[in-house]
Amino acid sequence: MQTIEGLKRKIQSTEDLQAVVRTMKTLAAVSIRQYEQALKSLKNYDKTIETGFQIVMRNNPTLFNEKGPVAKKRLGAVIFGSDQGMCGQINEQVVTYAVETIDELGIEPESRTILAVGVRVKGLLEDIGQPVKDSIYVPSSVAGITPTVQQILMEIENWNQAIGVNQVFLFYNEQLTGASYRPRALHLLPFNQDSFHNLQKAPWPTRALPTYTMDVSALLSALIRQYLFVSLYRAFAESLASENTSRLVAMQGAEKNIGDRLVELNNEFHQKRQMSITEELLDIVAGFEALKEDRNKV
Repeated sequence: MQTIEGLKRKIQSTEDLQAVVRTMKTLAAVSIRQYEQALKSLKNYDKTIETGFQIVMRNNPTLFNEKGPVAKKRLGAVIFGSDQGMCGQINEQVVTYAVETIDELGIEPESRTILAVGVRVKGLLEDIGQPVKDSIYVPSSVAGITPTVQQILMEIENWNQAIGVNQVFLFYNEQLTGASYRPRALHLLPFNQDSFHNLQKAPWPTRALPTYTMDVSALLSALIRQYLFVSLYRAFAESLASENTSRLVAMQGAEKNIGDRLVELNNEFHQKRQMSITEELLDIVAGFEALKEDRNKV
């Protein structure tokens, strides 16, 4: 049977846990904001790169025509997840979606090269029998995204040179409106030629036609590097925003459950406290009556 002192300790432990949950909820909300701001800023950057590609394609309409389709020999996949828990099912969902998508592409397991972003994603992939070539930690802030993106770009280049990876996919959770998200796949490499040709046909927004003076190969190379950077940066920001959104929802649920549990514990404590007081009063009354009887006998 639970004692009053035992209930006091339980109430104190539950209140401590409630404080931790509130702190995590606050941190998740702040993190969501910074990643959403990063995504908002990225839109203008992305538009600038797209405009650069449009200028190149308008002046070089046959630039990509001579490159045929790439044979699906080896595939590289970067799967974005989390290092920390208490964030719902984001890791399970993105891993399931990634593996199913790669299976649909007909890529044999031995022809897959996987880079896991987050230790929890790595563990889930290995649990289902999908080997992981390498893994990296998830950056803890917006400032940490850029160096991690550069690290991944170097790894992708090594894949191509060392083992002949000729197509790369990104799999990450994309934040939707409110507190929802969904897994998404982005075909990073090779480039989608249809997109380039669509840019070529798109109307220029002003009457002044664009031009450039630098070598077209150097300009295209710079644009491609920026495109790869922006694509990976966006995947990181979307994944981190989704992770913290899921964690915020989980913490809100936990906070409610802890609050309900505290009400139960406090009610039980007050009930036992009242019973204890009642018992003490009854003992006092019984003692008084005993003394009264002894006095009457004398």
